[in-house]
Amino acid sequence: APSLNVFLHLCLGGKDPETTEELGPVVGDDTSRQHRYLSGQYFFEYLVVVSLKKAKGSSSYEPQITYQFPKRDGMAKFQKEEEEKTLKAITLFCFPEGINWAPLTEYHSETFSFVLTEIDGSRRNGYCRRLLPGGKGARPPEAYCIISSLACFGLFSKIFDEVEKRRQISMAMIYPFMQKLREASFPAPGHTVEIKSFIPESGTEIIRLTRPLDSWLEHVNFGKLFDCLTDEEVLLVFAAAVLERRIIFIADELGTLSQVIHAVAALLYPFTWQHTFISIVPEILIDVVMAPTPYLLGVQKRLLDQVTDPCDLLVVDLSEEKKETFIFSIGDEGSILPPKLQTEILEELSNRQQASTAEELNRVVSEAFLHFFVKTVGHYASYVKRGRTGQQGVFEKRSFYKAIDSKTTRHFVKKFIQTQMFDLFIQEVEQQQTGPQQGEDWEHTHTVNKSFNSKIQI
Repeated sequence: APSLNVFLHLCLGGKDPETTEELGPVVGDDTSRQHRYLSGQYFFEYLVVVSLKKAKGSSSYEPQITYQFPKRDGMAKFQKEEEEKTLKAITLFCFPEGINWAPLTEYHSETFSFVLTEIDGSRRNGYCRRLLPGGKGARPPEAYCIISSLACFGLFSKIFDEVEKRRQISMAMIYPFMQKLREASFPAPGHTVEIKSFIPESGTEIIRLTRPLDSWLEHVNFGKLFDCLTDEEVLLVFAAAVLERRIIFIADELGTLSQVIHAVAALLYPFTWQHTFISIVPEILIDVVMAPTPYLLGVQKRLLDQVTDPCDLLVVDLSEEKKETFIFSIGDEGSILPPKLQTEILEELSNRQQASTAEELNRVVSEAFLHFFVKTVGHYASYVKRGRTGQQGVFEKRSFYKAIDSKTTRHFVKKFIQTQMFDLFIQEVEQQQTGPQQGEDWEHTHTVNKSFNSKIQI
């Protein structure tokens, strides 16, 4: 049986991680650089610095972009308009609290992330580090934000450590480092890239950035999720997410919100959350909580009183001094998943106590929920019927769930197959080509169908 690493990589329809090649430094003109980034090989698209400036004629502060690297020149009018909208969104996510700021003398830097969703459904990741700039007296914090198509929270957190170290010396020290980073290749899973950077009084430093071997989990920190919730509470949240319900997470810290909401979305793998996903809702956009459609939202606790419609809603308090975890709930979350499978998930989650690293913890948790999906819907491949070679497959939904022996599992699956995440997953499978020969060649094709249906043993 294939390893979990290979299984998950194949679920994405990709190459075996061991065959991925390292890429050399970027060379060539701006066109080739842009192509290189679009193919997923740049570390980041751009870095912006967001500062709090006093609004004209007012004592309140508003976030403004004071630096952008690299500058985006030569864009068409419509591209420039879209760029301006994106930059405006970035300022809101970097300072979601709005105008309620006052100069500070102490401020513990914090790192969090958000997702920018384009009109076509594509997503870019925003990584933000807020810190107090050097100086004397009270001053407002500033934010450094990196926009990238790559999802790797740990790696970008380390990059921000280097950015913050240079910021304490001089703003001018940041940009040579970011230029070197932008010209470096993004490492393959398990590989390291080295960046040489000069710092006065320290000389030339070599910064090593290593990408986790388990690349499908590199944007996730399950540790924070289980710091905030018990195993049983995580299971209730998972149950609500699987049926694509409206879920709001409440916390004071932006980092807690972003890490937990990304972790919950990762529990759904190999399925993907298809609806509204905002890890930190800016105050100016708080009305989104009233939307009737499914969502995963992170809301700062001080805005809780603006959640005025608790109907069909799960509100999860992540704060340390909470009175109760579930402020609002529908009440049936405990009965959504088959009881036997709930017990099995909890038994597997108990193994995380032996995990000595974040990577091991991520693996234990992801395996527990992957096994759940294999046991409930892992037989789907047998019910995608295909005609002649090249024809699109047809999923026989009724036969699929009627083939399940367990009554409680069948009851769950009948609901789950109505979700958008399952529907889109099956659409991708139906559209896959069987190749010249159905059967043996199909069995050896690296596809979601082959991988998921293998019911691997770990």
